[in-house]
Amino acid sequence: MQGAKMLIIYCFLFYTIRTATARDTLNLGQSIRDGETLVSANESFELGFFSPGKSKSRYLGIWYKKIGNGTVIWVANRDAPLSDRSGALNISSQGNGTLVLLNSTNGIVWSSNASRTRNPVAVLLESGNLVVKDGKDIDPDNFLWQSFDYPSHILIAGMKLGVNLVTGLNRFISSWKSTDDPAQDDYVYGIDPSGVPQAVFRKGSTIRYRAGSWNGLHWTGMPQLQPNPVYTFEYVSNENEVFYRFNLIKSSVPSMMVMNPLGDPQRLTWMEQTQKWAPFVPFSGLILDQCDNYALCGAYAVCNMNSNSAKCECLEGFVPKSPSEWDLLDKSDGCVRRTQLDCEHGDGFLKRESVKLPDTRFSLVDNKISLLECKELCSKNCSCTAYANADVRGGGSGCLLWFHDLIDMKELSESGQDLFVRMAASELDDIERKKPKKKKKVAIVITSVLLVTGVILLGGFVYLWKRRHRKQDVTRSKFLDWSKRCQIIGGIARGLLYLHQDSRLRIIHRDLKASNVLLDNEMNPKISDFGMARAFGIDQTEANTNRVVGTYGYMPPEYAIDGLFSVKSDVFSFGVLVLEIVCGKRNRGFYHADHHHNLLGHAWRLWIEERPVELINKSLGGSYSLSEVLRCIQVGLLCVQQRPEDRPNMSSVVLMLSGERSLPQPKQPGFFTERNPPESGSSSSKRSLLSTNEITISLIEGR
Repeated sequence: MQGAKMLIIYCFLFYTIRTATARDTLNLGQSIRDGETLVSANESFELGFFSPGKSKSRYLGIWYKKIGNGTVIWVANRDAPLSDRSGALNISSQGNGTLVLLNSTNGIVWSSNASRTRNPVAVLLESGNLVVKDGKDIDPDNFLWQSFDYPSHILIAGMKLGVNLVTGLNRFISSWKSTDDPAQDDYVYGIDPSGVPQAVFRKGSTIRYRAGSWNGLHWTGMPQLQPNPVYTFEYVSNENEVFYRFNLIKSSVPSMMVMNPLGDPQRLTWMEQTQKWAPFVPFSGLILDQCDNYALCGAYAVCNMNSNSAKCECLEGFVPKSPSEWDLLDKSDGCVRRTQLDCEHGDGFLKRESVKLPDTRFSLVDNKISLLECKELCSKNCSCTAYANADVRGGGSGCLLWFHDLIDMKELSESGQDLFVRMAASELDDIERKKPKKKKKVAIVITSVLLVTGVILLGGFVYLWKRRHRKQDVTRSKFLDWSKRCQIIGGIARGLLYLHQDSRLRIIHRDLKASNVLLDNEMNPKISDFGMARAFGIDQTEANTNRVVGTYGYMPPEYAIDGLFSVKSDVFSFGVLVLEIVCGKRNRGFYHADHHHNLLGHAWRLWIEERPVELINKSLGGSYSLSEVLRCIQVGLLCVQQRPEDRPNMSSVVLMLSGERSLPQPKQPGFFTERNPPESGSSSSKRSLLSTNEITISLIEGR
């Protein structure tokens, strides 16, 4: 909590700046003095002098101009503050293209590196990058100097995090000493190029967290780094440089990685609705649990989370180095081999599945050979301790070899990798001798069970078939715990976002409902049945039709009544789905004995009476995050509001579901009407039951 509060204070500092000019270029012979600024072409960023927090010292920096309450992203003289407002920035008159920051006595407080050029100009680009270039040359490869090469405490889109292996330039982010002092502190996050490059978080020279090497999709220890609707990312490693960077999918949704003074690196995304930065889920921070602490379990041991606490276990074939101390908190001694290697007579390899790969500072990589060739290469080198695929894409390729103790491994529930650990042949033989006995015994038991079960199944098939449907809103409800329901909601939201925004043509589904969302084996949702879908042009926002198609219970009012449809039609349907998933009941056919509302009306009534908890499906018990469920209910109600313009778009919905910020209060939902009890038999009641949830209807009506 303390770190979160500090982060909020840190990111929402307000800087008092007097703007006297609005240019983006500084030419030779010109100056920027305290009170004057450079502003990027579209006014996204501004450069000038500021005083952080309660400090009276002055610094030259770059900050967001339109958003973020002046969040500073870069500081030039972070370790050399100005004591008064007499500072000035200009281009050196020596003709070498150097930017210099002068104090009241014309002493140089800070300067960029020298680059000789006849016509140097400094420009603040729309990306937030301050560059020195030769005249009108706009090729980034020819920039003489750029602020992006010298990050401060924040990594924004387009910045590289990594090392130029030719020049030795190291780009990393480092924390401020405090909210009042931007001087570089001990906390640093960057890429360690030693051995096989990997992302590392340090305090001074001590590693606190290791994200691991790149496996083609993400850092091996950071499975939460997944494709998302806010930004894309890339990793480059060659003979010249190694770096990671991200780029925004939409410039209207800024995102950044921040290192705060407490050493708590986080990814934040700008929320337009609340005008605040909020943590971006699933990747809101680096250290997620105790097992992320570097080398917590020592060598040849794997850490896994058990009941919210870290548990260490030796790899198979290894035993604790200090058995008497193994049950204590300090397990840094790790594990040792039970049987020593015998390379001359042949060793083997034991497969350990789904782990964060060990520290690669003493490793080698060959991206051109197969896993089988990798095994042979490791076998021939007696110093090789393990091997794995370097790239997990397409079934795996490349070879990663270890030549040191295996340190800092973590068991991962998903997106972990297979590691092949070198072991003595005798140790492997002992392990293998045990396996066949177990298999044979199990096989006999299974065979016997199958014979008996076959007879039982044959005799009881009809009985079970009759009971299947009765046991199925119970089995499903128990199987779909809150984490799975939350996963499904998020997956549907991202799928709709792709259709509405990221696909080549804007697609309106027009028939989003429960039966048109398919789940794979891992409960990942897939939107299906595009028979009613319509494609919009780039500039098209809505359309109308005389032929209303879709399913009652999911149609928004403007579509069911007037035939108007847009992206907000799918948003309405999504909101219905969210409330159904939370409640475990369908909107169509829902009946409440007290007030005769449909599910939307029931949810709205509970919301305004401050009783939304009563909407939660009882089968969930207490195994859910109340704040997450309430957020989903609120997002669902925001999506089903009566007026389309009041409903959020799907990009906002995705951010709402992932953020930890306050949301706007929803207005009354569409189709908020009381209905007569089913036994009344009124015409209006019969008309409202024109379609069930599982049937798509087409109505042709004169207009």
